[in-house]
Amino acid sequence: MDKVTFKIDVHLLKLLSQNYRSTEKAIKELIDNAWDADANLVSISLPMPMTNEPIIIEDDGRGMSREELESEYLNIASNRRMRHGDFSLAKMRKVKGSKGIGKFAGFMLATTMKIETWVMGIRYELQFSTSSLDLYPDLHEIPINVLSIEDNSKKSGTRITLTDLCRHIGFPSPESLRQLLIQEYGREADFSLTINGKKLDVDDIQGVFFEQEIDIPEVGKIRLRFTISDQKGSLRKPGIIMRIGGKVVGEPSFLGLEKAEDFPPKLLKKCFGEIEADGLLDDVTADWGAIFENSEKYRMVEETVQPILKEKFKEVYGQEIHLALARIKKKMDQRLASFPEFKRQYAEKAIFKVLERYYQEPESKIEPIVNVLLDAIEFSDYRVVLEHINNAKDSDVKIFAEALDEFGLLDMVRMREQAKNRLEFLDHLEMLCNTPETLEQDVHKAIEHNLWIFGPSYSLFSSNKTLKKQVEKMLNQKYSGLNDNKRPDLMLSENLNGDYLLIEFKKPAHCLTYQDYQQVTGYRNDYRPYTGKANINIYLIGGKKGNDLPLYDRESSVNIIVFSDLISTARRQLQWMLKELQYAPKVLMSI
Repeated sequence: MDKVTFKIDVHLLKLLSQNYRSTEKAIKELIDNAWDADANLVSISLPMPMTNEPIIIEDDGRGMSREELESEYLNIASNRRMRHGDFSLAKMRKVKGSKGIGKFAGFMLATTMKIETWVMGIRYELQFSTSSLDLYPDLHEIPINVLSIEDNSKKSGTRITLTDLCRHIGFPSPESLRQLLIQEYGREADFSLTINGKKLDVDDIQGVFFEQEIDIPEVGKIRLRFTISDQKGSLRKPGIIMRIGGKVVGEPSFLGLEKAEDFPPKLLKKCFGEIEADGLLDDVTADWGAIFENSEKYRMVEETVQPILKEKFKEVYGQEIHLALARIKKKMDQRLASFPEFKRQYAEKAIFKVLERYYQEPESKIEPIVNVLLDAIEFSDYRVVLEHINNAKDSDVKIFAEALDEFGLLDMVRMREQAKNRLEFLDHLEMLCNTPETLEQDVHKAIEHNLWIFGPSYSLFSSNKTLKKQVEKMLNQKYSGLNDNKRPDLMLSENLNGDYLLIEFKKPAHCLTYQDYQQVTGYRNDYRPYTGKANINIYLIGGKKGNDLPLYDRESSVNIIVFSDLISTARRQLQWMLKELQYAPKVLMSI
């Protein structure tokens, strides 16, 4: 039996270099190698676009001996973690490389790559070129010359020089590279990166950068530097770190802002920065792992910095919150118009507070909270509290602040009350739906005045009237048709876009069929000539779905749901809201 062996085409090296989505990510792969080599400093030099200058990446890591070059570097796909473990030799860093192919990332950017490495007074040099690789059919046949030169500079580390840069892809951008590296390495105390001479720093985060020196009694001068990101996603390691005596102490924190009830939690993930505070040197644990929990000086730093952070966040994101308020307010205008003037003012302020607290939550979650809040303001007797606030305006600032706080706390309590009552209603509705004797008119009667169960977007348009009367009275148009004595159960109009929602109930024990589908779309067809160009969305609701209902060819405006799903969705929204309102003080829970 003849033996055969694998052959490795030189084209493999080019394929391995095409593993990256951008030139910046390819460069990061080479920087990851410097991290694994226990480097302290890495310098990256990027040329101006469309010039002939090289890309140079140089570090002061361990370097590589000739033996390491031959047995490891030139050993394609050799697993570094299997040889040396998951941590680097000197600094015990969690290593990033594992597949043994990142060394070829440079070929994504250039056709020639030169490696110089210093170790134990010797400089080793080798060079690859894709043009020379094409001369050989198999990787094993490529001759690689390793140049050894004595070097008395006691230097250690590696320099990678990429020349003959590829013109068919975009040049790496220093700004994009900084954005990529700052989140990966910006928190590392013993790993410094410079790109074109500028050190990677807090101000490299995409967003708005702030810097301020503050003199705090008993602490001395502190230097606050942070960026509020305007990127869509969250930062990888958000927060403010403490730098004391040049060293990073502990993990990033939010200086108590995470406990503030009036600060949106999602905005915290947009903050990236540091505080230099050498005045806290005596309050650091022996291992430099944290600041004493009962440090009075650190508490003073927190109290000083918190309002600054809040103010800067308001500058950056205040406009977005106001726009969100305008959108919500537009949806609620019809309801707010029915409020007395004094209640309308407080309602708008209360809505703004909700938006501040739940910034970047989807509006589908915020709207139920706003609706419950408006219910609380509309149907609760706020007169005593409002009079108390009005009287407090002429008193001292502290009393006035307490009065305003009381009003806000009462809002929270009323919202909790309303949410609990609605959850109780859902429990009763569920029992009603689970009773076999329940008829269509029973669930109709139960839901007709609790339309919040369908979501906050719809208001009652007409209910339990013949189609002829609905059209003539509600749409002010004369109806003529064969179905004038047939009626849908509910017809709702959406406030914002003028769309209509048509709801047809069946009894909870009823299995929805294709005939039901035809019935409700028939109602829609009867309405369409009298609603102009407005959309009519349909909800067909029953106990379960029959097998003959259309699955794929159904009209997009027709929603077929069962009572259990309807109740479950409404319950989840209320439970989420109760969870978010858990901060209301226990002393007011009995109000």
